[in-house]
Amino acid sequence: MAPLLLLDGASMWFRSYFGVPSSITAPDGRPVNAVRGFVDSVATLITQHRPRRLVVCLDLDWRPQFRVDRVPSYKAHRVAEAEPAGQPDIEEVPDELSPQVEMIGDILDAFGIATGGAAGFEADDVLGTLAAAEHRDPVIVVSGDRDLLQVVTDQPVPVRVLYLGRGLAKATLFGPDEVAERYGVPADRAGAAYAELALLRGDPSDGLPGVPGIGEKTSAGLLAQHGSLAAILAAAADPKSSMPKGVRTKLQAAADYIEAAAPVVRVATDAPVSLSTPTDALPRRDADPGRTADPGTGLRGGVADCPLQQALGGAGGT
Repeated sequence: MAPLLLLDGASMWFRSYFGVPSSITAPDGRPVNAVRGFVDSVATLITQHRPRRLVVCLDLDWRPQFRVDRVPSYKAHRVAEAEPAGQPDIEEVPDELSPQVEMIGDILDAFGIATGGAAGFEADDVLGTLAAAEHRDPVIVVSGDRDLLQVVTDQPVPVRVLYLGRGLAKATLFGPDEVAERYGVPADRAGAAYAELALLRGDPSDGLPGVPGIGEKTSAGLLAQHGSLAAILAAAADPKSSMPKGVRTKLQAAADYIEAAAPVVRVATDAPVSLSTPTDALPRRDADPGRTADPGTGLRGGVADCPLQQALGGAGGT
């Protein structure tokens, strides 16, 4: 059955920007390395997975206030400019990438490819919400962010994560079994358990310290032994449990952090997502040939030779 393909937009264009040479430019001289890499990656994904539906998920707020209120250090090191209360802070982004993000948006719009976002939420939350809401088609979430491994499941439809940590050519497809094998968490609740492992372990790239002295190996061992974070905390509170004293002490000392950070680490599944198009069905041709043929988009050889156009023309998932 043809899948619903959910793409982590920012993750993919950041990787394209840093992975494709900056010497790639449009005919008018503008850098388009991120555009080229992103468009080619989307084309490759469509060709490989032949989806019936596709949504590029966006950060309408890359550092949501509800997360910052709980853990002020959340992504604080990536703030380029603080904004007044109620407005998203400005993220530190390379100068040559920002205009390319606008170009990518224009290209997606011209091709009629759906984008999805939710005010006050990150792309992770959009991905998690759309994946959780799907009850018909299998889902493939494409991202270079390990946080999304928490959405894997077999029910009500298979949800898999194509992890781009080493690039698209070496991407790894994760389901519950693969997450359990790689991270040592219980297979019967691999997605939820991965979120709990991430909470305990922390993530410096997101400004999440985790529980001091409890790394990934210890976190995985605790989850394998006790089954869930709730059971781990219950054991830490029980002086008769077999939990080592040192681990117990560390968990008890971090009780406030664990309580505060849990909703920060968890991907939302109830974000108010809206789409840019009436449907998430994969278009079979560019909706606006005049715009996609514009040399300023950096699409080499015009739209007819664009890999994305060719992929859309060849897609025929059922």
